[in-house]
Amino acid sequence: MPTFLKSIIVEAPVETVFAFHEREDALRLLSPRFPPVRVIRKTGGIEPGSRVELKIGPFLWTALHTAYEKNRLFADEQVQGPFAKWVHRHEFEAVDRATRLTDCVEYRLPGGAWMNRLFGWAVQLGLRQMFRQRHQMTKSYCEKGPNENFCA
Repeated sequence: MPTFLKSIIVEAPVETVFAFHEREDALRLLSPRFPPVRVIRKTGGIEPGSRVELKIGPFLWTALHTAYEKNRLFADEQVQGPFAKWVHRHEFEAVDRATRLTDCVEYRLPGGAWMNRLFGWAVQLGLRQMFRQRHQMTKSYCEKGPNENFCA
């Protein structure tokens, strides 16, 4: 299955970076401007069993959170959407006084291996752009001083 992997160092404690992802508005803050993302329904936060239904451009997307270890990881899987398979793990690792945030996405396009070989480059390009923006936003919010109160 094709995999996308992207890590970044955020100059903030792991508790701060994880708490940012637990915020009610985190999905809105981390969503790209294009394609537009609209939350249709959300139940719960990022704990297992929580669901989010999105409209992303022309697609309806439903994700189910399947794993959660406070300050270490959480994962979500597409249960409805444009991919044949989509599993996204968000991993957090303390590195000195900073945090290594790693996003790992395993995906499969509809149509099998042939479609993955033919169009996988486009998915990888889109994911690179999306996670560049998401990681910049995470750094921006979490590297603010404690008086900014962005991530607390």
